[in-house]
Amino acid sequence: MKFSEPWGRQRLSFLLETAASREAMMWKGCVPKKPSSQDTDVSPAQRDEAVRWLTELHGRLQFYPETLVLAVNILDRFLAPIKARPKYLRCIAIACFFLGVKTCEEDECVPSLKELVESSDCGCSPSEILRMEKIILDKLNWDLHTATALDFLHIFHAMVLSSRSGSLDSGLGLNRSQHLALLTQRLYHCLSDHTLMQLRGSMLALALITLELETCCPDWLALTIDLLRTSQIDSSELIRSRELVSRRLSSPRASLPPNTLYIYQPPAPDPPRRRRSPDCPWDHAPPALSRLPPLLSPPRKILQTVTLRCKASAKRKVEEMEVDDIYDGIKRLYNEDITNATAAVQEGAPPAPGGAERAAAGGGLGVCSVLLPRQEGSSSPCPPLQPVSAS
Repeated sequence: MKFSEPWGRQRLSFLLETAASREAMMWKGCVPKKPSSQDTDVSPAQRDEAVRWLTELHGRLQFYPETLVLAVNILDRFLAPIKARPKYLRCIAIACFFLGVKTCEEDECVPSLKELVESSDCGCSPSEILRMEKIILDKLNWDLHTATALDFLHIFHAMVLSSRSGSLDSGLGLNRSQHLALLTQRLYHCLSDHTLMQLRGSMLALALITLELETCCPDWLALTIDLLRTSQIDSSELIRSRELVSRRLSSPRASLPPNTLYIYQPPAPDPPRRRRSPDCPWDHAPPALSRLPPLLSPPRKILQTVTLRCKASAKRKVEEMEVDDIYDGIKRLYNEDITNATAAVQEGAPPAPGGAERAAAGGGLGVCSVLLPRQEGSSSPCPPLQPVSAS
């Protein structure tokens, strides 16, 4: 859009005044609906999802930007005064999109309704879309002509270029068409956020253009004041709108999609515990219970009972094992004592004093003791008996 002075400024001022008067006549304060647990009305999140779906469809079909912006405007104007069930939302959205296509696109570029149904995969039949289109037109009094946020964005962008075109181009590194396309993409992001429905189209466009001027023009404040004076918008309202738009542009993925993955990070692993017995191999609670998340862990009392029982059984098992080891050692000593004494008698050496008798009687340990160390190469814990040398 290029105009020569002074007719360019006058023409832009006339377009801005016409669009502002049309917006004032059509605008109704759109307050976002509160989410409801009942399936009786479209929630704000479902509305945003439908707008993102239309944006994706618009990109595939490569229609004019005015088509998508008008379709979203018709959708919001239709959903504001009525309650629509979520199961009809796709049908309503594609009907609004078809109305925008027939209004903004060239006649030879308008697809048939059957082609639109196939390309969009909306799940509706052409007859259902036609019936929904009739309902939307009756609700809007067959008046689709309105000033959208994209209209104001074009006007404000042309005003800035007519006064600061050289400094704006050098600061951005983009030509005018590329810069306007960038602002249009940001407008798409804002349209898919229900919290910005409370802003008029002129306010949304002015917030977008002033935020861009702040990043690329040293005298952005003077340009902003000039735009405020021309559009007759309150500065406090612009400040509030800039905050909302800046928050949306800084976090375009603020609302989580439905297929979001939540990763659980378990706490730090417990230190390794000493094994005690086969029945209860851990000192405390079993590792399967100790590593459960807090929401899945059993009650504290049950864990304490399991721990106490486990400790008692482990202690009892250890005591039984120690007693069995002592008895096995004593039996082994008795057998080796008798065997060694018999071998000494057969070799002609006298047995150890009282060794065989005590072993046969079952009293005492003879010359062996469980406290003596084991010698190398011996299978018995006691040293082997030696024959008495004859002197």
